[in-house]
Amino acid sequence: MATLSADLVRDFQLGDFEEYPAVAADIIYQGAAVGENASGYSRPLVAGDVFQGFAVEQCDNAAGSAGDKRVKVRTRGRVVLPIAGIGITANDRPAVYASDDNTFTLTASTNSLIGYVSRWESTGFAVVEYDAALVRAALQA
Repeated sequence: MATLSADLVRDFQLGDFEEYPAVAADIIYQGAAVGENASGYSRPLVAGDVFQGFAVEQCDNAAGSAGDKRVKVRTRGRVVLPIAGIGITANDRPAVYASDDNTFTLTASTNSLIGYVSRWESTGFAVVEYDAALVRAALQA
């Protein structure tokens, strides 16, 4: 391609949102942590999945084949999450993991990295800063 010699209208996408093809025969609920399975389809996160973000609306593909529906996710931001064992001492920004679409922990084990504590909120809750692209990059490093 050559350098531009006139204005060019580009197709810009919303920066913190993405849509991914959903796994067959499942429902991804609004607020769920979303993971990518081994076939490349999105599903309610299962421990070990690559984290894709949080569902911003329900994606009901219960009666569909893989890819019939697309789940809309917020790929980065900050969210208040219930985290097992979180204490005020978590202000040192520990890593946060998910073992399913709504269970969050500070234990790595076979769980999925989703982000880092931004700040302690209250007993059992913290603000988590997440960025699915950075998580993916960290896993590939």
